[in-house]
Amino acid sequence: MMTDLSTPANEIFSDTGTGIPVSQSISEIIHGFIIERMPQPGQPLADAALHHFTAPGKMLRAKMALRAADSLKVDRPAALHWAAAIEVLHNASLIHDDICDGDRLRRGRPAVWSVYGRDVALTLGDWLVALSFELAAEAAQRSQTPMLVKILATHMKTTTIGEAREFDVRPVRDWAHYLQGAGDKTAPLLTAPLEGVAAMALHGGAAATIGDCFRALGNAYQIANDILNFSGADGANTCGSDLGRRAPNGVVVLFRQSLDAAGKVDFDSWYASGSADGLDRWVDALRRSSALGEAARRMDSLLEDATFYAERLPAELVAVIAPIQQLLQQVCLKSVASLNKG
Repeated sequence: MMTDLSTPANEIFSDTGTGIPVSQSISEIIHGFIIERMPQPGQPLADAALHHFTAPGKMLRAKMALRAADSLKVDRPAALHWAAAIEVLHNASLIHDDICDGDRLRRGRPAVWSVYGRDVALTLGDWLVALSFELAAEAAQRSQTPMLVKILATHMKTTTIGEAREFDVRPVRDWAHYLQGAGDKTAPLLTAPLEGVAAMALHGGAAATIGDCFRALGNAYQIANDILNFSGADGANTCGSDLGRRAPNGVVVLFRQSLDAAGKVDFDSWYASGSADGLDRWVDALRRSSALGEAARRMDSLLEDATFYAERLPAELVAVIAPIQQLLQQVCLKSVASLNKG
């Protein structure tokens, strides 16, 4: 499932202090700019696009790009095109993800596919991908930074690989492979906003460190969600629903590693069957094991890694990353608190 950072963050990533007139917030500027680029009324996909973007979400990725651009004195129109490119691509991934997962709600409203059908939703997602590259090309032209299109393409490919791992029915048995998949799914579209602005500001050398920072943050965030899935605090209808769906989950990986040889054979046989029978037994065994505590420990280690990388970035970029760090750390703290309640 594609991560949508919908945790309330307006207090963390507010519109204040950005140089935007009070009469028009940064959220309104981004949203208005995106709406202007949508299909016009009467054109195919217009209704579906308007339906989706009526609830635009927090637009954290776009806000990251604009805040970084202001800090680094990057041309605002170029930065706005880049910010919109990232946000549009992220929304395309969410629309496609809802089709794959069969999720009927997105941001508290009916998902596009549940209203207009899968074919329209798939086509709208494709159209938004094309628009995101059009916007990136315009940002590249305005800023004379042709690398932007390659940056967007690279992160889209990585995100797609991360999504494709979700469809593998085989269990993830190795922690390194789990982290690779979690990082591929979450980190790219958090990294891209700052990497693109850094390139426009001639700080291209910071790209690797930005990537390392957000991969660590993204992995920690994913582990937090995996913990919440088994502590019954993630909003899912069933505690341990990831295991029931055979979805990749770091706690499951650690639980399997904790089993003896006979236990692994028993678990692997049940997992491969795809059956829901026995789910309660395995969820109970997992919750009684050391897997949840070990997952929390490894999550904390990743947060420390993220801080290590962030401290090696230019001060202007650190100031932009800090609110996202706080947001993701809040989710991680929530996951640990859910264990203590259990």
